[in-house]
Amino acid sequence: MSLKLEEKSLQEQFLEVIATEDKLLIKELLNDQNISDVAELLYENEEYETQIITHLSIHRAVGVFKILELPTQKRIIENLPAFSAAELLNELPADDRTAFLSELKSDAVRELVKTLNPEERKVTLSLLGYPEGSVGRLMTPDYTYVYEHDTVAEVLDTIRKYAKSSETIDVIYVINDKGELLDDIRIKDFILASPDTKVSELMDGRFITLHAQDDQEVANEAFKMNNRVALPVVSKSNKLLGIVTIDDVLWVANEEFSEDMQKMGGTQALDEPYLEMSLFRLFKKRIGWLVVLFLGELFTATAMGYFEDEIQKAVVLALFIPLIISSGGNTGSQASTLIIQAMAVGELTIANWWRVMKREISQGLMLGSVLGVIGFTRVIVWAKILPQVYGANSIRIGLTVGFSLMGVVLWGTLTGSMLPLILKKFGADPAVSSAPFVATLVDVTGLVIYFSVAYIFLQGILL
Repeated sequence: MSLKLEEKSLQEQFLEVIATEDKLLIKELLNDQNISDVAELLYENEEYETQIITHLSIHRAVGVFKILELPTQKRIIENLPAFSAAELLNELPADDRTAFLSELKSDAVRELVKTLNPEERKVTLSLLGYPEGSVGRLMTPDYTYVYEHDTVAEVLDTIRKYAKSSETIDVIYVINDKGELLDDIRIKDFILASPDTKVSELMDGRFITLHAQDDQEVANEAFKMNNRVALPVVSKSNKLLGIVTIDDVLWVANEEFSEDMQKMGGTQALDEPYLEMSLFRLFKKRIGWLVVLFLGELFTATAMGYFEDEIQKAVVLALFIPLIISSGGNTGSQASTLIIQAMAVGELTIANWWRVMKREISQGLMLGSVLGVIGFTRVIVWAKILPQVYGANSIRIGLTVGFSLMGVVLWGTLTGSMLPLILKKFGADPAVSSAPFVATLVDVTGLVIYFSVAYIFLQGILL
């Protein structure tokens, strides 16, 4: 390739080469790039997606396909010639192929599974047979195993013979004649041991396993707590079924984070990309929580109607209603977000509820005191500027606002922090105690707190 061509950006090089329709030149350019660069090139040239994939060597095409976003993967499989699509799917690692097929409609899955060779079809159907969201959907059967009676020399021969198709060879798994997992040993231990050493002499029995029926979040936690690039997956009888690698777990963690963010925003989790979802399906995902929150806000209107007489007697109290309820809602949303995030990364569990409550009571009093002082000061200062608004009762009104803020903020922190833990206790997703939901709940109770405090300071004067 000429120096002049190499000095240009990859995008410019690609457009220039693709215009020549020289297949060898196109292949040379694409196969000479990093996989991530080819993926970026593919995103920038959607009209050439199929040509880019077909001009790559099959192994590099697989590498690029694995890191593409789902909508792009779908388009490529739909537009590729049947033979090329089948070749690509057959070469995909079993776990990546299963993850892709899991996102498709059942009729599309049936058609694509038919294109797989018998061995790959059997593996894929086996993985698809595990519950959605389980570790079984993540695992790959491509791993290297040895027996405890093998010597290190025999292990190294096994690695040379079979490890080429393994997902990773950082760890070698030791099984018995029944296929039960006995241990996992890092490959460096075999390399450093003498050739005649038995595998049993290197075993220490300290290994961590995942179960095929476990939730994928369990795998996420296991990888965070252990310095491993792969973990074995076993059946209930301890038969070694496959392994889960860290790259798959990172994808799961990213998806879980996206789902939690969507739920915390007051919507159901989107099970497909935003731009790929039909307007009606998007409407259904959003309308449910909006109706629930709207009905919740109706209780706020009901509460205000209950205090209608008090508002008429002291219209000045109505001025601070938005201030009071928004402060409680903001504080509750803040606490809810912090607790949900801490639970997601394993920093706290349901067992820590009492410690959380004590901390949030202290935080509520501290935060409420600051906001209460600001609210009281605002009333007093405004009373000096506009004395006709508050009259001779500015101090009492200021105290009402100040202590109401303390109470509402304290209630907001307790509600926001305890609700996720309560939901978790009853098996629900803590993320559904979203910021809008907590804010709506605190709005109603905030009014009750506000007018209860007003009775204490203003009864017999304005009320």
